[in-house]
Amino acid sequence: MNNTQQKVFAYLRVSTDRQDIANQRLEILTYANTHSMRIDEFIEVEISSRKDLLKRRISELLDKVGDGDVVIVAELSRIGRSIVEVINIVNELVKKKVRLIAIKQNLDIRDNGDMQTKIMITMFSLFAEIERDLISQRTKSALAALKAGGKKLGKPKGSVGKSKLDPYREFIENERKFNAPVTLIARKLTAMVGHCTRQNLTKYMKKMNIK
Repeated sequence: MNNTQQKVFAYLRVSTDRQDIANQRLEILTYANTHSMRIDEFIEVEISSRKDLLKRRISELLDKVGDGDVVIVAELSRIGRSIVEVINIVNELVKKKVRLIAIKQNLDIRDNGDMQTKIMITMFSLFAEIERDLISQRTKSALAALKAGGKKLGKPKGSVGKSKLDPYREFIENERKFNAPVTLIARKLTAMVGHCTRQNLTKYMKKMNIK
């Protein structure tokens, strides 16, 4: 049974298929019942994985959970759209001392210092690094092909460079509407994009005129 402090959250995400979300809910409820757990809150999202973390309610989930809480998902792919993003979210949950259960992968990740958890996080980090390397290689190959085809590379003179925070601009604006501190937003963004300092976020907000 849940203790008085612990809360159990179930996170479900599908694109449009109602049957899929019903199956996820049933799978999670069956697991919870088998392990004498009560789900305190379901966070359900029917939206494409291409949407940002705000629209997928990942930020809401990270805001709600705390030390000793539990997050259950039918499978790891439900919380991220890439290995890197999944790892960042898993690391954020572990950092907050939140237990993560992924039923399909038979994973039970918690910050209790056990060797199994350390091995899993190490392996996840390795996979994330491999994915980053593959993306980098594909990008370099694509740029080389464009250059070979005579396309001029580089940004036009006077243009504003792109930032890794551009996809999260709406998220940042919404956070600021609720007067969220810049330091807190930077911490959330670190879970999303890998690393974001307060200074980098402040500079980006100034460039984009986000108050």
